Amino acid sequence: MSKKKALYVAMIVSLIVSIFGGTAFAEADRVPGGPSTEGNTNISSIITYDEMIKELNKLEKRSKGSLEIMTLDEFGYEPGKSEAGRDLYVAKIGEGDEKVWVQGRIHGNEPYGTESILEVMKKLVSNGSPTYETLREEITFYFIPMYNPDGSEKNIRHTLLEESEDRRIDLNRDWAEDGFAASESLAYYSFWTDVKPDYAIDIHHQGLKTQYGTNKAVTLSLGISLAPGGPTLPSIEDGAYDELTRQMQVYVYDALNDYGNINIDRYTVGGGDYVIDIKGGVVSAMMLGLNYDGMNADGHSNPAVFFETSGNTRDGNLGQKSRGKLIRQNVRGLESLLYGIATEEVKDVDAERWDEIPISPIKGYQTDDGIIPIDNEGF
Repeated sequence: MSKKKALYVAMIVSLIVSIFGGTAFAEADRVPGGPSTEGNTNISSIITYDEMIKELNKLEKRSKGSLEIMTLDEFGYEPGKSEAGRDLYVAKIGEGDEKVWVQGRIHGNEPYGTESILEVMKKLVSNGSPTYETLREEITFYFIPMYNPDGSEKNIRHTLLEESEDRRIDLNRDWAEDGFAASESLAYYSFWTDVKPDYAIDIHHQGLKTQYGTNKAVTLSLGISLAPGGPTLPSIEDGAYDELTRQMQVYVYDALNDYGNINIDRYTVGGGDYVIDIKGGVVSAMMLGLNYDGMNADGHSNPAVFFETSGNTRDGNLGQKSRGKLIRQNVRGLESLLYGIATEEVKDVDAERWDEIPISPIKGYQTDDGIIPIDNEGF
């Protein structure tokens, strides 16, 4: 090839990249912003347990009394600490009648729930906008930024019972009628029975995925752990949670879907073949009104939803370049849903529009006892 022709080709390639912003290459990486797909996740920037404590203390001082930081041990919740003896932190702020429970990092290798919650807390402490004024006035928040401190410090999904490597417990499957394996679970459950929240939001991570039928990267999946229209949720509270949880997620979808760097679908498992209907999960147990050892004798329950941010440290596909975008995505999702709750706008949403959120054809429900097949009608 002549030098002149080589220069011409180089110019054409440069022009293509400048026009499309590297889109073709980003598509190949699947997640906009450049998360690693080669197992090279850098966790050095992920907030640690000690760093979280420092941030909480700074926010409490800055709040001039409006933010209360507590540990479950200090308030007498037994056993009150993690399996490895770490304090379990909770933050309370707001003056409203509606009580909202927001938890992050129940899986220790899913870090951005912690950082997203801290960002929302910062705004609740200092943001004077009408939105945050409304949130403070209408809601009392109970934030759990790092539900699983032991797993977070080890960068593993589970916690370890008494530091035993062969006794790993998934804290998100540990709220059960026959009791709790991990000390964290009993402590948080005891706290929940006292708080009796009206709503709950749980922030997770998932692996990389693309929207069904396209090559568009998904950055956020919206989920409900007891599937709408499935074998469990329609029977709870005479079907009220079946409708309200869908309304909550459609509200988020509408608020975030116009952002160019956010692409949303519905959460699935098994390669996209199934939706979950699990009763052992924490937010599932909340909706079911778990009554362990008579501690929830009045049968309190509350609707709950979860966010699944794409990319995680487990699969080595959480990239530093995407960190800020994914945290902002979670913050926007939280802000929108919390505002919808505060204003009761979520209750005006058409719940049937849940079916408009993209999802692959579904073969069944993944339950605690195995797969329940369904046809694809309605999905």
